[in-house]
Amino acid sequence: MASTDPTCLFCRIVAREIPADVVAESETALAFRDLEPQAPTHVLVVPKVHHPNAVATGAADPALLAGVVALAGEVAAGEGVADSGYRLVANTGKDAQQSVDHFHLHVLGGRAFGWPPG
Repeated sequence: MASTDPTCLFCRIVAREIPADVVAESETALAFRDLEPQAPTHVLVVPKVHHPNAVATGAADPALLAGVVALAGEVAAGEGVADSGYRLVANTGKDAQQSVDHFHLHVLGGRAFGWPPG
């Protein structure tokens, strides 16, 4: 299992060194509101251990990847967007606008989304 990175923003949020508006938590993941929401519901779900992206997480620990997705589903239900629809977004790399190199899912909902995404 990967260790935490003391320079990583999300690792520091998981360690409770930096405050966040936590909405859900499991043994392996933490969900908190995005500071710059792009939809009425915008929650980030991060594993409690540091992996740079979804592919690296799945390669290192498939159960952890599944746990992050499961918590995202719980967040969607808890936020009231599970029935109307929501997006799970995982950006990977700078060209995809990944701003923190710690795997995370964006749970986006509460409005209709267009296709293709932006």
